[in-house]
Amino acid sequence: MNECTNKSKRKKKTMNTEKFEEFISQYPIFEYRILDTKDITIQERVRTICQEECERYDSTWACPPAVGTLQECEKKIKSYPQAVFFSSVAEVSDIMNMEEMLSTRRAHEDLTTEVGKYLNKEGYETYILSTESCDICEKCAYKEGKPCRYPDRMHPCLESHGVVVNEIVERESMEYNLGGNTILWFSMVLFR
Repeated sequence: MNECTNKSKRKKKTMNTEKFEEFISQYPIFEYRILDTKDITIQERVRTICQEECERYDSTWACPPAVGTLQECEKKIKSYPQAVFFSSVAEVSDIMNMEEMLSTRRAHEDLTTEVGKYLNKEGYETYILSTESCDICEKCAYKEGKPCRYPDRMHPCLESHGVVVNEIVERESMEYNLGGNTILWFSMVLFR
């Protein structure tokens, strides 16, 4: 049997959850689950909400239509057998203050990047989906017809790929709303 045949018959690499637990204990991850991507539902209705209600639609590389068709996004998600789905908590003085709420997002994005880096160091290829729309650049190169300036730092949002976050949260018995002036941010790092 040649080397190529041997590789194709090997089982998928499974994450060392004990080592991952040790890693995440250093970070403010509220809850996490390891998901099989075959169980992730992609819904057109999420894209419809993006198109009809989000001001970022068609304005950034992290949003539709730039991320690809819904079918392309689903194919990409399913090409990774597993994902780490996790949340972090932020507190604000007034939950209705959108500016204050969004100011807490950067810490979650940094946390998401760290999870991706950890998995990369462990030998996994990753694809990261995170919160909201990318806001690294003041003006996205997408509107200028140019490639993303920071493709290694830009994380498309979960909803851009048709992922229904609250369905995952419910199925996995995770918290979705802690009440008061707390915000739960969610991300998903797909890996293979």
